[in-house]
Amino acid sequence: MNPWLALTPGADPAERIRLVGHAHELFLSGQSPAGNRPPDQMRPVVAESWARSAAWIGADSTAPIDLRDDELEAYRQAHPLARVMPLFRDLLGGLADDGDHILAVCDEHGRLLWVEGHAATLLGAASMNFVPGARWDEAHAGTNAPGTALAVDHALQIFATEHFSRPVQRWTCTAAPIHDPGTGRLLGAIDVTGGDHLANPHSLALVRATALAAEAYLKDLEPRRGKPAVAALGRDEALLAANGTRIRLGRRHSELLVLLTVHPEGRTGDQLGFDLYGDDVSPVTVRAELSRLRRILGPELLDSRPYRLRTELDVDLTAVGRLLDAGRVAEAVAAYCGPLLPTSDAPGIVRLRRLLDDRLRAAILTTGDRRLLQSWLSSPWGADDLDLWEAYSRLTPADPVAGRRVAELAREYACNVRATLP
Repeated sequence: MNPWLALTPGADPAERIRLVGHAHELFLSGQSPAGNRPPDQMRPVVAESWARSAAWIGADSTAPIDLRDDELEAYRQAHPLARVMPLFRDLLGGLADDGDHILAVCDEHGRLLWVEGHAATLLGAASMNFVPGARWDEAHAGTNAPGTALAVDHALQIFATEHFSRPVQRWTCTAAPIHDPGTGRLLGAIDVTGGDHLANPHSLALVRATALAAEAYLKDLEPRRGKPAVAALGRDEALLAANGTRIRLGRRHSELLVLLTVHPEGRTGDQLGFDLYGDDVSPVTVRAELSRLRRILGPELLDSRPYRLRTELDVDLTAVGRLLDAGRVAEAVAAYCGPLLPTSDAPGIVRLRRLLDDRLRAAILTTGDRRLLQSWLSSPWGADDLDLWEAYSRLTPADPVAGRRVAELAREYACNVRATLP
């Protein structure tokens, strides 16, 4: 069975609604093992999403409005997905015009930027705040196709009672994430929302194909962007985009390229060796890795004696740093796709990773902005951040979720400390 498809061919939609609805009520009452071992009638992707959603919202919650009026218009005009809206309308607009479906596009934070369709259908969707500017990530709207597609980074369907929030359970939706083809960064998601008949393989294939077409269109625009680009945040292997092509580098080459980008003046082989291996380094090994990297990049990008990049690169790591330098914290949080090369244990990379994370966390704390705190805490890398949970709890003293999470993390960290004591 396709785990991303809501209904298997031949399944009875009414029976499926009943079974999943019963599992939903059991889960909310604490009788369901959905957070550990999903019931037979539950898809694991949905059960796991329910567990995430329950940590943030209640089952009768409605998605909040994040952007309005002029602020919304300015934001979506500047968003990269604005360039592919004509494509979305061409490929999926017919569904929205038939009166039974809604076409929606959200950003990487789940904020709906465009919601289009027949007036009567849009009116029904507005009753659950499925409107432009509303926040539909899992932390604010629970399990839903665009929000969950962003959370798991995969195209999927969410059918009727699979939605965590009860006001949404009369709808069925299909969504697919969209990535920047140069950096791999998540840009947002494309969604089609409608009735139960939407839960079929054809709608899932159509929406996924539309997302791929959008990425291909954006890739065609890449040569106009100029400088080569490096994406290393939230990735175990860096992605280099240059001359209209993308190269996924191996672990050591990713580490070397990142180190060279933050040292434009150049590094000796010994310096790079220490950054990679600490004191346990063989000069022969470093030279061999650099030689292989030079063959990949070409002499037009990598020079030697000292080793340095001959061309300035757009690097996501330094872009976040520049935004922080300029005091543009919200933009820095939006541009941050996760820790730098998270599985790397190279001393130089570990230092850079900690430096950026500490700067970003400190900037978020300084702003005291509830929405920025929410964005960090709803991410995989911020979910266990006790300091920021405590700050968020102080801003929202009436929120039981925040207080409960602070207590859980405090107990967990105290246990970990005791376990390390002699």
